[in-house]
Amino acid sequence: MAKRTFSTLEIVLIFLFVMMTGITVALLSLLFVTSGTIENHTDSGFPATQGPTAIQASPTQTPEPTLFQNFSGYHIGVGRADCTGQVADIILMGYSKTGQNAQGILTRLYSRAFILAEPDESSRVLFVSIEIGMVSQRLRLEVLNRLQSKYGSMYRRDNVILSGTHTHSAPAGYFQYSTFVIASGGFSNRTFEYMVAGIMKSIEIAHANMKPGKIFINKGNVDGAQINRSPSSYLQNPQSERARYSSNTDKEMVLLKMVDLNGDDLGLISWFAIHPVSMNNSNHLVNSDNVGYASYLFEQEKNKGYLPGEGPYVAAFASSNLGDVSPNILGPHCINTGESCDNANSTCPIGGPSMCIAAGPGQDMLNSTQIIGRIIYEKAKELYASASQEVTGPLASAHQWVNMTDVTVWLNSTHTAKTCKPALGYSFAAGTIDGFGTLNFTQGTTVGDPLWDSIRDQALGKPSEEIKECQKPKPILLHTGELSKPHPWHPDIVDVQIITLGFLAITAIPGEFTTMSGRRLREAVQEEFATYGMLNMTVVISGLCNVYTHYITTYEEYQAQRYEAASTIYGPHTLSAYIQLFRVLAKAIATDTVANLSSGPEPPFFKGLMAPLIPNTVDRAPVGTTFGDVLQPANPKYRVGEVVEVTFVGANPKNSAENKTHQTFLTVEKYEATSATWKIMHNDASWETRFYWHKGLWGHSNATIQWHIPDTAQPGTYRIRYFGHNRKKSFLKAVILPFESTPSTFDVVTTW
Repeated sequence: MAKRTFSTLEIVLIFLFVMMTGITVALLSLLFVTSGTIENHTDSGFPATQGPTAIQASPTQTPEPTLFQNFSGYHIGVGRADCTGQVADIILMGYSKTGQNAQGILTRLYSRAFILAEPDESSRVLFVSIEIGMVSQRLRLEVLNRLQSKYGSMYRRDNVILSGTHTHSAPAGYFQYSTFVIASGGFSNRTFEYMVAGIMKSIEIAHANMKPGKIFINKGNVDGAQINRSPSSYLQNPQSERARYSSNTDKEMVLLKMVDLNGDDLGLISWFAIHPVSMNNSNHLVNSDNVGYASYLFEQEKNKGYLPGEGPYVAAFASSNLGDVSPNILGPHCINTGESCDNANSTCPIGGPSMCIAAGPGQDMLNSTQIIGRIIYEKAKELYASASQEVTGPLASAHQWVNMTDVTVWLNSTHTAKTCKPALGYSFAAGTIDGFGTLNFTQGTTVGDPLWDSIRDQALGKPSEEIKECQKPKPILLHTGELSKPHPWHPDIVDVQIITLGFLAITAIPGEFTTMSGRRLREAVQEEFATYGMLNMTVVISGLCNVYTHYITTYEEYQAQRYEAASTIYGPHTLSAYIQLFRVLAKAIATDTVANLSSGPEPPFFKGLMAPLIPNTVDRAPVGTTFGDVLQPANPKYRVGEVVEVTFVGANPKNSAENKTHQTFLTVEKYEATSATWKIMHNDASWETRFYWHKGLWGHSNATIQWHIPDTAQPGTYRIRYFGHNRKKSFLKAVILPFESTPSTFDVVTTW
């Protein structure tokens, strides 16, 4: 074997990797505190979260309203609340790209809650779709803790599903396992508390507004919105199985329409398999991506006269088996030559994998986001209008905690296999055509590299022969299941859960199923229900639920070791294990033996997590100015279609995640001459506005607000207002003070 040589670039990258590893280890040693509190900032303004063990024996419970019982249907409650968190000085969760920190906001993020109860209140279920990357175990445990404190046993681990939409443009920092804590740049109690509070508020609104109603279901295919980003892996599945399907992605959307007994609209939940990665890894603005745009369009249509994020109607576009599904429908091309790179390694002849990037249908990523989001919205609108099949029948739920590192899988009547301790393969570091990795790793890698193995061994220790054998053919880059300092790097204990509404079963998946994985699970669960008398069940895959465990491929896809397979952390038999576990839940519901299920080993709730690497700093305005002063005013006049831009003396937006005096960073207001008042036309949840934060040195910063004037804007006099919070030290203690700014007005005209 010839001796390998390295280019200057590779040597530099290797040196940087070693230095980063050393720094990371040092930081882990220094920053993981042992005082038993997760509070990371003495001036954060939030109380430390104590975790599920802090539940009191007799929680203070909210008195329950008396619900009308003599009707056919369900009690239905819907609620929506802001869960954005901080929009600056935090990593955006999803791409794991160094330097992709939040620097402002394109749209708010919302938690959307749906409560369904039988007429006699004998049982109820709660589904929450949250515009975040994924639900972390810590987030779920804390929400369950607070639900128990407020409502007692009404909302429990078995009848509550928390699902992330999987936008890659939401804040990180709300995890407890070390892999995700490190990827997040630390644990942000500020963002964690903001998210928990938003989820709880959405549930409280839904709980307080329950009314008798009906649910209708509809299904239909969505065309032109998705491609399979690992088609070569999909082809590994048996030809006989693939022949049963017309596409290598699941095109079907399943939609629930909720109305009251008068037929008035209440809300909808839609499940459709698509990655919310239309906004790529060059983006720095917090936003809800393509499915969030679909929610925005539907809610604006139903909540006429309300600002975004307001109004009674709630529309959730939830995630499904999106693991290998991309919205970048033009496919992967080498950005330096233009040729296709839709190959097993997603690599280009010149430049390698970093040149192979998939593009969306628009002129830029924002335009692509809106195009894909509108396609999803239009199909949902069509299905909603024609939904006529009523969902009827009892509500049920089943849940278990499972040690996914030690599941015995029955391959047939005589042979078994085992799941593995978690590990990430080489191709995990390669990324995907939606966002390539930082270093020059390649998808489809089935053999390790002595250099990287050596670096790993020196920094983290060698993986055991047991884990290497169990994970084959995955070459292990990070043996996370054998790393426990300062906390375990990946979860062992995972949730499996099903809730049923009559003939509809919602399976809560703790990760990202690929297309074929989802098909196999749906089929198996449906078959299990049928075996025990529940025929013709509709089974929905609800993704990114309850705890995050990366991806789940089929056994055959695992052999190819593209990104999704390298990220299937529990080994080649992960899907088979989940199918086996979900069959158990389905049988228990069908045979009314849920009470006999063991709860399983309870997951941990860790304390002493790593503080954010970006510290809090005092905000400072330049000499002779104050926060909110206008540095660049608007022009006197604009036409429809142009962009208004105003720049202010700013302060760090993350302060506004602590002091919530203001609920928006901006408003666009129109002067109403008849009443001599200003009417708010847009806020920072509007897709027509942008809020950019420009960080300077020594606490100085600027804030730029843009309004992209839509064609629907009426001529008249307008103004843009800026709302912020600045941090200052007062008697050795930090205080956060609100401020606002109202610059001069400008006119909007249709023509000059």
